[in-house]
Amino acid sequence: MYIHLGQDTLVKKSDIIGIFDLDTASVSKRTRDFLSRAEKEGRVVNVSFELPKSFIVCQHKNEKKIYISQISSATLLKRSEADFENSLY
Repeated sequence: MYIHLGQDTLVKKSDIIGIFDLDTASVSKRTRDFLSRAEKEGRVVNVSFELPKSFIVCQHKNEKKIYISQISSATLLKRSEADFENSLY
């Protein structure tokens, strides 16, 4: 099962560690430091050509990546839940 993050980018649902609202999460200095360090290490992938609304932390095998998306965290959550509900039928 894959989730579309924007700009033709798909990630495996099982690789997602967390989906975060960029406005509320970036209030914390620890979150800002985390994102800054990840960007310096080249682990940030910006899939947003518009104002970013969320960031998604993923891990595939031993590699962590952070995706910056223009899609809201609420919409991404609904997409993941919709696919789960569809798989029950």
